[in-house]
Amino acid sequence: MKTANNKNFGQLQNMAKQMRINAIKLAYKAGENGAHLGGGLSPIEILAVLYGKILSLNPEKRDDPERDRFVLSKGHGTLAYYTALYEAGLISREELFSFEDNGGPFPGHPVRNLQYGIECSGGSLGTGISVAVGLALAAKIDKRRNKIYTLVGDGECNEGAVWEAAMSAVHYGLNNLIVIVDRNGLQSDGRCDEVFHTAPLENIWRGFGWDVEVVDGHKIEDLVQTLEKRCDSPKVVIANTVKGKGISFMENLREWHHSTLNEKQYLQALQELGAE
Repeated sequence: MKTANNKNFGQLQNMAKQMRINAIKLAYKAGENGAHLGGGLSPIEILAVLYGKILSLNPEKRDDPERDRFVLSKGHGTLAYYTALYEAGLISREELFSFEDNGGPFPGHPVRNLQYGIECSGGSLGTGISVAVGLALAAKIDKRRNKIYTLVGDGECNEGAVWEAAMSAVHYGLNNLIVIVDRNGLQSDGRCDEVFHTAPLENIWRGFGWDVEVVDGHKIEDLVQTLEKRCDSPKVVIANTVKGKGISFMENLREWHHSTLNEKQYLQALQELGAE
């Protein structure tokens, strides 16, 4: 199967830049509906690497049973997701910019639609990773060699369903499953370590029997090298990221979890990103 893209590091960096610019444009277009800017900007490089390098996909045969699957478990990350689908050639620019149109196919949380390469509906946190476990188990039963990737948030890891899924993945030996945690340190209600204090995520996942890697979630080369590594057990990549990455007045601020851009902020954001 051919991949949707096989970009080099420089091309992936440029892809991430264009995704950020389009994410800001989509958020501004959403107007009073607002958009999940903070958590939509933090996983941009992760989605760029997945859709620009890692995933085995054929845009001309989107229902191929051998395709790799990606599940957006943190369903509010659609600014990164939809812009990645566009860069990978799975949706058109016109479709991308129908974001949050009433009755349209690209709302603030994804709705399953294989025509657009969207494998799973999202919104209720903790459910996407469970779907990913089911997809990985089905692939094992059917003796397929494809891989299943899913992106979860560090705040989402407060959900009990995440850990039920983690236990199941180890029990069934799902070495075809890769979970990526977007660890930006913030959730809607505040800092993750203050909202719900836990042991370090690395220790928790390792304790469940997962292969654990920790990377800088904004370093393209590190993400590629980590995601290309083979392992004999389910793998989790804990990606340290910055909420609102790339926009000075958004970075590391809970208030930008879901908010609205005014014209001045919009123009400043585009300028900071070097948009033409």
